[in-house]
Amino acid sequence: MPEQPATPWFSARTIYRHHDLHTYEERVTLWHVADFDAATAAAEQEAEEYCAALSGTEYLGLVQVYALVDAARPGHGSEVYSLMRDSELAPDAYLDRHFATGGERQGG
Repeated sequence: MPEQPATPWFSARTIYRHHDLHTYEERVTLWHVADFDAATAAAEQEAEEYCAALSGTEYLGLVQVYALVDAARPGHGSEVYSLMRDSELAPDAYLDRHFATGGERQGG
């Protein structure tokens, strides 16, 4: 009997707006499903459930799915998300524009 391929892992990045807090949130979740379509559907369903549990929270309808490189099983140090963006900006300007705008709420 041929060996069945392992079910792959996917991560999904979803974006939310918390109206009362005047805050946007990016979340990355993991999904152990058959393919990109199933990961997208699972992430969108979870996004709706997340918003239903939080008053004043809106899912913005953006989901970006990533197939984990180590698809057999994520572990310590596994890459769970990657997004590549073309840009002519210098490194400091790129970080200031997309990641370090001053409005981030970070742990610490």
